[in-house]
Formats: sequence, structure tokens, C-alpha cells
Amino acid sequence: MDWQSWLIGTVSRALAYGTPLLWGTLGEIYAERAGVSNLGVEGMMILGAYAGFAVAQTVGNPGLGLLAAGAVGTLAALWHAFLTVTLRANQYVSGLALTM
Repeated sequence: MDWQSWLIGTVSRALAYGTPLLWGTLGEIYAERAGVSNLGVEGMMILGAYAGFAVAQTVGNPGLGLLAAGAVGTLAALWHAFLTVTLRANQYVSGLALTM
């Protein structure tokens, strides 16, 4: 394999695999600007991805898997918001607990 095809493959994989991380980073930027430190972004993304995969495999419909992923990610974000805003829990501890 020559270096040009290696470079093209590496850049294309980096763009494909890095896009979901960029979406999570963009959401975290808005949260930080609002004054909320959310260290659980990765955990929310993992929970949503797991739920979406499980539903899509079980039902056989990728559209329902996508809806399930969004719903579970939203529920995880609402849980973090409830803990930090209503119960006044530490934002860092709550976010890291979601990631683990």
C-alpha cells in the first residue's frame, strides 16, 4: 500500500469516526455556556447507542432503533439535569456517574 492511499484511508476513517464525537462536543459547548458542567456526555452517547442497537436488532427496524437511541439519550440527560438542578448534586460527580 502506498502512502497516498494510506493517508486517504486514515483521513476518511477519522472523519467518519470523529463525527459523533464532534456532535457530543457541540452539545457540551452549549451546556458549558449555560453554566452546566456535564462530564457525562460520553455516557449518554453510549447509553443511547446501546439502546438503539438493542431495539434495532430486536425489532428489525433501524428507524425504531434511532428513535430509541434518542429517547434513551434524552432520558439520561434529563436524569443528569434532575440530579444537578433539583437535588443540587455535584455536577462533576453526577456526570462521571453517568459515564461509568
